[in-house]
Amino acid sequence: MKVCIQRGSQEIGGSCVELESQSQRLLLDLGLPLNAEINDPKYLPQVRGLEGSDPTFQGILISHPHVDHFGLLAHIPDNIPVGMGAAARRILKAAKPFMPGNWPAPEQGWEYESEVPFDIGPFTITPFLVDHSAYDAYALLIEADGKRLFYSGDFRAHGRKSQLFDRIVQNPPKNIDVMLLEGSSLGRLDEDKQFPTESDIEEQFVDVFNVTNGLALVHCSAQNIDRVVSVLRASKRTGRKLVIDLYTAVVLEATGNKHIPQSDWGDVVLMVPQSQRVQIKKNGWFDKLRQHSRNRIFREKIHESPEKFTLLFRPLYQRDLTRGECLEGASFVYSQWEGYWERGEYDVVKRWLKKHGVQKQSIHTSGHASPADLKLFVEALKPNKVVPIHTFQPEQYEQLFPNVNTHGDGESWTV
Repeated sequence: MKVCIQRGSQEIGGSCVELESQSQRLLLDLGLPLNAEINDPKYLPQVRGLEGSDPTFQGILISHPHVDHFGLLAHIPDNIPVGMGAAARRILKAAKPFMPGNWPAPEQGWEYESEVPFDIGPFTITPFLVDHSAYDAYALLIEADGKRLFYSGDFRAHGRKSQLFDRIVQNPPKNIDVMLLEGSSLGRLDEDKQFPTESDIEEQFVDVFNVTNGLALVHCSAQNIDRVVSVLRASKRTGRKLVIDLYTAVVLEATGNKHIPQSDWGDVVLMVPQSQRVQIKKNGWFDKLRQHSRNRIFREKIHESPEKFTLLFRPLYQRDLTRGECLEGASFVYSQWEGYWERGEYDVVKRWLKKHGVQKQSIHTSGHASPADLKLFVEALKPNKVVPIHTFQPEQYEQLFPNVNTHGDGESWTV
């Protein structure tokens, strides 16, 4: 089995790995680089078959629904099959109408079932459901030519699904020849430190909500389901209801998990911002709106009793909250990767907060394993070789793991 990391050997994001066996080829992930200003086909790796006309190219396996792992699917033809988790596929499809540009939502391909192998040509693939900040995320074991390659994808051990990490560590796949191991935390966290758990994040939300006299705003991704759960749990503990928009409602529904917060739960309410109402009218989404309007409220309700609500904030809400005079005594918690804030993607929100005298606080934890958990993972799976991927610090691997082999982007090598 031949391997080529097309992108990701020295950067986080834009992940793409090409595998070849018996003249048949697969891609693991097709991500948009984090530093890409727009989703443009110029970022596509030089892989034969991405135009859809090469019979040796079997398809693409996506580890999880984060743009830096699937975003470039926007530029490939529909006849190329794409594998991913069933819930991940539903989430992408549900999100697509709300997203600007060419949001990829592949219709055809393989659907993963954790620890159930399936074949693609000479390859046998076994997905392993993992704990990550993206819902329905997988590591992938690929077998071909008598060799076994384990692609970690993105994972952690401190989220609400940490038992998935424990499950793999306690009963690991055997005889791994090569592990492609993500190292996002290297250079960001000392070896002896751990990231806060999602339960820790919930406690921090409780502390903030308890001292907030008005509306509590939490700026996080609706697709970070663990975080939505943490916000809801903290809201319930502090006598608040969680306010979501229609986009969030359809994403939560798309999980297919009735244990995940839904728009018809008694402690969840729907408030549709004006710009989204325009979108609903333009696209005729009235059935979709009715489906999620059981607990619908309007901004006047927030104005009357802001202390009774937590808003899952999206920038779309700025105009409504201003016009509704809903910000007296409000708090604002930023709860996602700080890089988006620092590189100016939310400058409009910054100015809006400053205008209304609302201070930003940050409460967040990583979607990636700490160095200590990476070590534990490698010790459990005992791969013959560890290859760095999805990291800015490949040189640190040799300090943490045995048998490290570094391969650069575009370098083809044999397992």
